[in-house]
Amino acid sequence: MRNRLRVLRAEREWSQADLAEKLGASRQTVNAIETGRYDPSLPLAFKIARLFALHIEEIFFDDVAEAAAE
Repeated sequence: MRNRLRVLRAEREWSQADLAEKLGASRQTVNAIETGRYDPSLPLAFKIARLFALHIEEIFFDDVAEAAAE
């Protein structure tokens, strides 16, 4: 699953540690989500969406659905 978390974070000039603190997660978790090594749990995805005032689908992209559409 791809995402635009790094871009959203950078637009607000937040470090990974800043974002992690706002989410109640570790910096390592934020890094793993940004690099695509970890897909967040649904509750964490909702927290991220609420924090950025976006829908989950505006942050996270399903690679399988995109491949099927091509």
